[in-house]
Amino acid sequence: MKFETIINNMRDMRKIMILAVAVVTMACSSSPLASTTPIASTAKTVNNFAIKRGTNISHWLSQSTERGEARRQHIKEDDFARLEELGFDFVRLPIDEEQFWDEQGNKLPEAWQLLTQALNWAGKHHLRTIVDMHVIRSHHFNAVNEGKENVLFTSDEAQQSYINMWYELSDVLKTYSTDSVAYELMNEPVADEHEQWNQLIIKVHKALREREPQRTLVIGSNKWQGTWTFKYLRIPEGDKNIILSFHYYEPQALTHYGAPWTPIGEYSGKLTYPGRLISQADYDASSESLKPILTQYASEWNRERIAQDFRDAIAVAKKYDVQLYCGEWGVYEPVDRELAYNWTRDMLWVFDKYNIAWASWCYDNDFGFWDQKSQSFKDRPLVDLLTGKKK
Repeated sequence: MKFETIINNMRDMRKIMILAVAVVTMACSSSPLASTTPIASTAKTVNNFAIKRGTNISHWLSQSTERGEARRQHIKEDDFARLEELGFDFVRLPIDEEQFWDEQGNKLPEAWQLLTQALNWAGKHHLRTIVDMHVIRSHHFNAVNEGKENVLFTSDEAQQSYINMWYELSDVLKTYSTDSVAYELMNEPVADEHEQWNQLIIKVHKALREREPQRTLVIGSNKWQGTWTFKYLRIPEGDKNIILSFHYYEPQALTHYGAPWTPIGEYSGKLTYPGRLISQADYDASSESLKPILTQYASEWNRERIAQDFRDAIAVAKKYDVQLYCGEWGVYEPVDRELAYNWTRDMLWVFDKYNIAWASWCYDNDFGFWDQKSQSFKDRPLVDLLTGKKK
């Protein structure tokens, strides 16, 4: 074949290829999706917010009066590095309205800076984060004991304010990958009627889904996220980017032994775990006012009893085909450590058996294992149990 013929054939082939590309381009441009569909449209239906072993970074951006330098120094990058090294894969980060907005609804900049800084540190150290709306001015999980009223469930204005807070959080946090950051709608909702919470779930879910279709949303049951109220919980069906959350501190006569903020803390008798938690003799010796509270604890408590309490939560998660997660569980620091370790082992056994993710309460406070002041472990055996280094 002559050289000139080869060149002409190559030119013809080039023309054909250009024409083919033009035809494909015209066909694509005629589609209504071609010019408007972002790359994200190919994203997974279910994101990769996978969690197993976590802890709560509590009493920092929530339930704390620390401000200024004290708050800035309370949690540092070293804390996230430590949690990664220990083997945790995520943190739950409670936040309070009063730290992020003043009473007129204006943002308080430093708290926002600390939040985003914490998320950046978590990401750097391969920790996912659940941002938990812990306490807001219209709702507190302990309102009844403090003589306050939760107006959130009866006031349209309070509900819109609550949704607006999530709008503003979303505006800042939506840049974080859906595989790394999740939103917990409310810590321990306490509505008089279960349906009040169900209806509010629908509202805030709709509001957030319009902005962030694939963000993982963590939703708990009414009445302190108790397992016993899961049978009343309703969530939007078909949304797989939801994690159902419960909290568990039973038997509280053990986990809150001596705790001054709860009536069960008044009990000062002997405890046995596993086994009959409170003997008949210790029950009989208790005050008449305390006996009604102690009745449920004057019985056998063990891992099987714990698993029985989880049944409703497991069933509801299975019904909606979503992950189940225990967002809080732990033992008050002054409780006898051997009893605490026995209970912790049983809790971990149940979590493993039923594939339930968990976040211990907590990292560095009165249920925790780390002491920020001394920068040392205050309960190394506990953290070794939690991280699987000790059985």
